[in-house]
Parts: sequence; structure tokens; C-alpha cells
Amino acid sequence: MPIYLDNAATTQVCPAAAKAALAVMTEEFGNPSARYPLGQDAARRLEADRAAVAEALGCRPSELYFTSCGTEGDNWAIRAAVRHGRRRGKHIITTAVEHAAVLEPLKDLEQQGYTVTRLKCGRDGRVSPEDLRAALREDTVLVSMMLVNNETGVIQPVEACCRMVKEYSPDILFHTDAVQGFLKVPFTPAELGVDLLTVSGHKVRAPKGIGGQYIREGLKLEPLLRGGGQEKTLRSGTEPTAQIAALAAACRAWKGEADRARMRAVKEATLERLTAQVPGLEIVSRGDAPHICAVSLPGYPSEMLVRALADQGICVSSGSACHKGKPSHVFAAMGLPKRTLMGVLRISFSPESTEAEGGALAQALAEIRAARMGL
Repeated sequence: MPIYLDNAATTQVCPAAAKAALAVMTEEFGNPSARYPLGQDAARRLEADRAAVAEALGCRPSELYFTSCGTEGDNWAIRAAVRHGRRRGKHIITTAVEHAAVLEPLKDLEQQGYTVTRLKCGRDGRVSPEDLRAALREDTVLVSMMLVNNETGVIQPVEACCRMVKEYSPDILFHTDAVQGFLKVPFTPAELGVDLLTVSGHKVRAPKGIGGQYIREGLKLEPLLRGGGQEKTLRSGTEPTAQIAALAAACRAWKGEADRARMRAVKEATLERLTAQVPGLEIVSRGDAPHICAVSLPGYPSEMLVRALADQGICVSSGSACHKGKPSHVFAAMGLPKRTLMGVLRISFSPESTEAEGGALAQALAEIRAARMGL
């Protein structure tokens, strides 16, 4: 097995999740809409799993809707929110450091006549609540701000920003992409004050193909998909019961603060080894969240470093997996010098990551640097 330090891209499915999925696929495979016992058993299992995920998220089961992924959830939230606020106006506020799953649908809405304000961040990757306050307008219908940045690990001030928005106008909907925050940092949707919140299973040791959407109780939105009326008519389609069971099992397997503390300790030990062993290495972001940080080796193209590390069996990335090798808009928004920007690496951990793996990364980077310099 490789040394895997790219857990912000995806995680290895935990044994409990794999076991739950297999059981549902092979033994409890009924359609939850069927009226005979096998179907009704599946329906009961579905609602028990919904309750488990809702408990992990800190919301009512009735506020949780299952989706296929974080991208679907972000798109659904944005399009449903602007439809909900169509009589108010056509102004949307987001940040310059959002995931593509938020930025791309907003580009599409701009083509349809909407105005989008993209808030800049500071060198620390954080957006200022004061900048958000200055951007609010009478025709603002939606604010979408991620909770934890997927490339820097920076936690955005969502709670303070949401409170400010609601004081300005309770009619403005607030969405947060919490894909990297779910289970990694403590929060509940009610504590944040948001109307809509998106999570994804494969970031928390569940399989790819399952996500969740929090919709605040009482908020009436148009359906994402129309059909057989599943998910209280808001997202029709036969429920992916195996993936849902796996997500619930992954949530039950999470050890809360113990897992967070372990990831934080491994991350800090890795950063210490990197700065001690790799001359010239810069810490771009230590990350507020326990599982993500970013470093740079200026003058060494990040894609070359990623390939060289992969040759040694070490998996890291140069940013979001969705960039596919293109320069990161997140690090560019932070105003990094060009040499630093071109050498950025994102390192991300799971509860199974070890300090020895971080040490191996530091040793490998030191050797790559020495070889390139002819030392």
C-alpha cells in the first residue's frame, strides 16, 4: 500500500462502512418503496441510517436529504436558493476560494443575468466578515461560503457571517459547503445559523456516490428531481440504500475529538519534520482544521514534486483533485509569490495517518531536493 496523504481528495472506506454496504447489497436489498416485508425492512433501515447521519451532523432526521455527492448538493442548494428568492433579486455573494462545485454553477447563473460578488481573502486564506457586510444589497438572495477550505484547511467565519446576513435581512438564504468540515470540526447547522448545508460521504471513509443535504426545517424549496416522490418529493429516485448504510456506519465509527486530536498531532509533527529536514520549504497554511495543511518548495514545480513522490509510493496533491493539474485558484487568491505558488503541495490526513508516514514524506522531499541540486 502507498503512503496516502491526500485524504482531502478522498478517503479509504472504513471496514464498518464496507461491511454495512455489503450486507445491504446482498441481504437487505429491497426497494424501500415496496410494500412487501423485504421492502419495508429496507425502509426501516433507511430511516435508521438517516437518523444516524443526522445525529452526526447535529440536525433533525427530517432536515437531512440524501444526494449522490457534494457537487450535487452544492448545485442543488444554489439553484434552489436563487429560485426561492427570485422575487427579491438577482445578486449572489460567495468567496473567491470556494470549490468548483460552487463557482461553476454561479458562472452559469451569471450567463442567465445574475450578478455574483466574489469576496477576496487575505494572505491567511480567510474572508473578512466586514467585506461581506459591505457587499450585501437589497437584491441579494444568497450567500454561499464554505466552512473549511479543501486546499488550505482554513475555517471561514461562517457563524459570524451568517448572523450578520440574517440581521441585514432574514430573507437572504445562507448556504455552506461543509464537505471538508463534516466530522472534522465541531459544528451543527443550527449553531452556524445556515439554511442549507452540504456534506459528502467519501471524505469521511464512506464510499463515493453518497452525500447529504441539510435543509432547514420550514424552508420550502422546489424539488431537485421529480419522479416517484422519494426524499419527501424533493429528490426523487430509488434511494442508494447500500451507500446510505455505509455513510451511516462511517459516521458511527467516527471517534469525535479523539480522531480530531490524532489527525492534528500527526499534522503538526509532519510540519515540524518538513521544516527541519527540507531546506527552503515554506508553510503556506497550517490549516485551522485538523486534517489539512499546505506547504511549498519554491522553485520546484508542484506537479514534478507530486510525480516524484508518487514514484516513491507517497500520495499528495498540488491542490484540489478537481483541478487536474491546473494552478489552484485558492492559492492564487491568497496572493502568494509566483515561485511559492508554483511549488505548493497539499497534505491531508485521516485518523489512520501516522507520524512515521509524515516523516517518510519529509525524507522523500529532502532527497528529491538534494537530487535536483546535485548534492
